[in-house]
Amino acid sequence: MASTAATSFSLLPTSSRRRSLTAAPPLSGAAALRSPLRRLGFAGAAADPLLVAHVAAKIRSVAGRSGRGSRGVASMAKKSVGDLTAADLKGKKVFVRADLNVPLDENRNITDDTRIRAAVPTIKYLISNGAKVILSSHLGRPKGVTPKFSLSPIVPRLSELLGIKVEKADDCIGPEVENLVNALPEGGVLLLENVRFYKEEEKNDPEFAKKLAALADLYVNDAFGTAHRAHASTEGVTKFLKPSVAGFLLQKELDYLVGAVSTPKRPFAAIVGGSKVSSKIGVIESLLEKCDILLLGGGMIFTFYKAQGFSVGSSLVEDDKLELASLLLAKAKTKGVSLLLPTDVVIADKFAADAESKVVPASEIPDGWMGLDIGPDSVKTFSDALDTTKTVIWNGPMGVFEFDKFAVGTESIAKKLAELSGKGVTTIIGGGDSVAAVEKVGVADAMSHISTGGGASLELLEGKELPGVVALDEAVAVAV
Repeated sequence: MASTAATSFSLLPTSSRRRSLTAAPPLSGAAALRSPLRRLGFAGAAADPLLVAHVAAKIRSVAGRSGRGSRGVASMAKKSVGDLTAADLKGKKVFVRADLNVPLDENRNITDDTRIRAAVPTIKYLISNGAKVILSSHLGRPKGVTPKFSLSPIVPRLSELLGIKVEKADDCIGPEVENLVNALPEGGVLLLENVRFYKEEEKNDPEFAKKLAALADLYVNDAFGTAHRAHASTEGVTKFLKPSVAGFLLQKELDYLVGAVSTPKRPFAAIVGGSKVSSKIGVIESLLEKCDILLLGGGMIFTFYKAQGFSVGSSLVEDDKLELASLLLAKAKTKGVSLLLPTDVVIADKFAADAESKVVPASEIPDGWMGLDIGPDSVKTFSDALDTTKTVIWNGPMGVFEFDKFAVGTESIAKKLAELSGKGVTTIIGGGDSVAAVEKVGVADAMSHISTGGGASLELLEGKELPGVVALDEAVAVAV
């Protein structure tokens, strides 16, 4: 590969990024089980002592203030459904907002039940403690009552996974729904109809939220995929139901995407891909404050190349983001973050699965050709960099992985992370196309955590507060 590209996109020194953290002795035994860290998912043998100690220190600092803590800690330390006992739940009607927005084929058969399975632990916990579960979700983007977006196809699979017969309502509010709720036995589950059949849901209409809340005694939000939306069933109902707590899935997402990313085992690497810089600006800027190594791939890299004066042919470029790309490169250097761009790319003569392709140095893309994947030298360089890490988060593909010819870079990264996970590295797949990639390669089960939320994952990684999370009751910070 040409020396220009290799020199221009080499790893920057990381010495200024290294930190030394003094770890307090990790909690163990009964003390760990009583602590708020258990609610944050950090108790148990698998927890990292440094992470536990660091989060404990942050919780102590929050407890000592009269004002709100930092956004990361405030968003993470939410009361959990696991804090509720049988005494709190037996005989109580619990409104559970889940994310059952699963893909269906043309015959309305479920093609991927991941989100249903993800909701099961919270529901099982509630019914095992004698609660009456009122389950709410959306499906698709209906405009009013739309039969093809009914939640009815969910019932058989949900019933199978729970081991009980799940009842189904034809609406989500109204007298008939109230009658079904009142008829629920302890340990019973009622699935309400698609909450987005009402436009008031997405408008977070207070009266609609009040009608939903009137069905129940308390609230559990386990729908991370919609937690970044202030809707009636995710934020509005919390004004009328107490306690309002996080379900196990939502709690796990917060633990990884806030906890493990804010206080990771180091070196901490972030891999960011995707087509446009504009869609990942917030994520890149946020990660530059936290990571030691930043690897960039996907269509966005060509904006960075052009900003450096390289020829990019007909590759995707955001000309209005050239200055921003230069600023991000400069910021990485200032922060001491090792930023690595591909040194070679796979180019094509057209955007098509059957395009003619070849590998060229990143600095030598000819006119009329476009880059559609990272090249083999880049795959090796990225893999070598990842070998030095203890925590990795990945959001966005390395190329147009929908076309097999241009999927090698993305699939290689997926396989590398699976290998690292087997060696004890924490691997977090941050939603969207990255999830599709690890599923396609068949290594999803090997990862430490796969996020169920695309937009919610991005916003959380950007450091934004999620309305559906902020609305939940704060965990009680106690001395640890």
